[in-house]
Amino acid sequence: MNSPVCGLRVASIIAGLVSLAQLARLFVGFQVLIGSHSLPVWLSGAGFVVMAALSVWLWIVSMAAKPAAPSTPATA
Repeated sequence: MNSPVCGLRVASIIAGLVSLAQLARLFVGFQVLIGSHSLPVWLSGAGFVVMAALSVWLWIVSMAAKPAAPSTPATA
């Protein structure tokens, strides 16, 4: 597995975990504060959709990425 494919898959997994956290907030309804302002729970629904789509898209791109050609040492 080459480095770009590995990076895409790691990013996909991280985005998937964030989407699951958004889904958990949507069902549990815990409060998120920024300063003294509370974020509405419905915003987590939108966050879940966006992050889940990003996760799937990154995984599909990683599957379609071509492996890098092995590098050969330069001869002088």
